[in-house]
Amino acid sequence: MTDTTAAEQPARRPKRERGALESLLTVTLGMEVLAVIFGTLAINGLDIAPPGLVFGLGGVLVLLLLIATRVVRYRWGVWFGHALQLVLLSTGFIEVLAAVTAAIFVGFWIYCFVKGTQLDAAKRAASA
Repeated sequence: MTDTTAAEQPARRPKRERGALESLLTVTLGMEVLAVIFGTLAINGLDIAPPGLVFGLGGVLVLLLLIATRVVRYRWGVWFGHALQLVLLSTGFIEVLAAVTAAIFVGFWIYCFVKGTQLDAAKRAASA
């Protein structure tokens, strides 16, 4: 065994600073994941489609939302999140209450997008 000192260990990369927009949108997407999981269970209980189809589509939507939480740091990732909001709203064709829930989360998304953009712009202006 060799003793390694702190000087010999590789330096850690500093953590990337996340902006307000990224943080707020990530939280919103995380809440949407939970809503989709519970919504999938509720829609399965209505027996309007085969369970395999319901859980398959619910699982795909959860996976896409989880991917969106990781890529929302990029400009195209925010657009991907916008597209997922439209997908969530389209669940209203399956169950009306799913559209109501989706509309509430789309409202969160829009608010977080606007407020996060404002906060990031104010931070850039203050540091300039």
